[in-house]
Parts: sequence; structure tokens; C-alpha cells
Amino acid sequence: MVTKKEVHRLLKNAGIRPDDTVLIHTSMKAIGEVDGGCDGLIDAFCSYLTDGLFLVPTHTWANVDESSPVYDVRATVPCIGALPRVAARREDGVRSLHPTHSIVAFGKKAAEFVAGEERATSPCPQGFAWSRLYDKKAKILLLGVGLNRNTYIHAIDEMLELPNRLTPPIPLSIIDYEGKRLEISFRKHGFTGSENFDNFAKPLEKCGALTYSTLGDARVGIFDTVKGTAMIKHLWQVASYHLCQEQMDIPENYYKDTEI
Repeated sequence: MVTKKEVHRLLKNAGIRPDDTVLIHTSMKAIGEVDGGCDGLIDAFCSYLTDGLFLVPTHTWANVDESSPVYDVRATVPCIGALPRVAARREDGVRSLHPTHSIVAFGKKAAEFVAGEERATSPCPQGFAWSRLYDKKAKILLLGVGLNRNTYIHAIDEMLELPNRLTPPIPLSIIDYEGKRLEISFRKHGFTGSENFDNFAKPLEKCGALTYSTLGDARVGIFDTVKGTAMIKHLWQVASYHLCQEQMDIPENYYKDTEI
């Protein structure tokens, strides 16, 4: 059984400090039995990051769309697994008002980190929470999942203004904590190639942006947002084609002598 002590050991061995920012993407099934279940895992991270931020994505991109165009921060259920569903209902977290890519933040500055997300007009735009992970030098832990679940890579796409990533705008409604409704125009993801984000694994490993550990039965990928952003930006600059159009090995000469 995974205990709080094991979670703390994972974070300490990864060089993560109590005042750092950590976001997790998680497969509870891959980890195995956890003391306290989803709540226990959240508590374990929060009890280590006492002066930092602990973040859990609570995406609703699959159930907020043209046919169901309302995101209610109090009631819309996340579409990405057990841990996000539990995080979304916890009273000690602050869930953002982003209609499709919300985050629950835990910590002393949680409300500040997710403030203003109702003004986002795309999944991971510059100046909003997903791109601010870079400013925080955040670590993203992939607990039993691969890079294809790393939403932050979409933020890099939007930093680079890569073409054809977003759909035409659609009208959506956001209902906040007080029940007030805000009408917005929003562009969702089109084809981004996210199912092939694992193409970036070898270059990221080479520069130290992606390292590994374990928790329970799961392999844990530890993604450094600063180094990872630099490498992925570099790869797009040297490539003349879509790096995630299909599953492929990115040529080693694109990155082998690159200093990050």
C-alpha cells in the first residue's frame, strides 16, 4: 500500500521542495492501493508542499461543448478519472473557472494562481494558469501515465502559436461559485497530436527534462517545465513537419548536441 511517507520520499528524491509547485496527472489503477484512496494521495502531496502549490487538473473538455455548452464550477464533473473527480469536490481546494481545462489548486496562494481563468479563450493560452506553470518552474508528475497525458505541452503549442491547433470559436457559458453566469467565445482543441506526445520522450530524457521514479506499482515521469519547454521549442524550430502527426522517432541530430 502506498503511504504518505512514500509520497514524501518520492518528492524529496526528485529534488522537490516544500515551497515548489507540483501538478500531477494520475492513474490510480496503475499506482495500486493507496492509503486513504484518492483523498489520501491528495493529502499526502499537500502535507509535503506546505509552502507551495499542489495542482490537480479537472478537465471537462469531453462534456462541455456545442451540445452541452455550460461549465458550472460547482457541479460539472471532470472527464479524466477518479482523482480529478475527488479533487473537484474538496473544500480545501480552489477550482478554476476555465470551461474545459480547469485546475484545482491547493495551498496558501491557490486562489491567486487560478484567478481569472474565466477570461481564457482557448485551452492553454499565454498568461493563464497552464502557461504560468513555466513561471513557477513547476514539476509535472506523470503517475502511471505517459506524456500523452501532459496537458502542459499544449501550453507550449500555444506559446509557439503553432497553426491549426484550435477550432473556430463556439459560445460557452461559465457559472461561478455564486451562481453568476458568464457568456464567452471559446476555441477548443482541434488536432494537436497529443496521442503522440511520447515522441518527445527521448529528447526530453537527453536534456534531463524528463526523469523517472516509481510510486507503488506505477512508473512516475517527472517533467521539468523549464527544461521541457526549452527542448520542445527547439525541436519545433528545427523541424519542417508536424512532430506529432504520427508515432515516430524524432531524429537524434535534432537534439543530441543541444544544451538546455
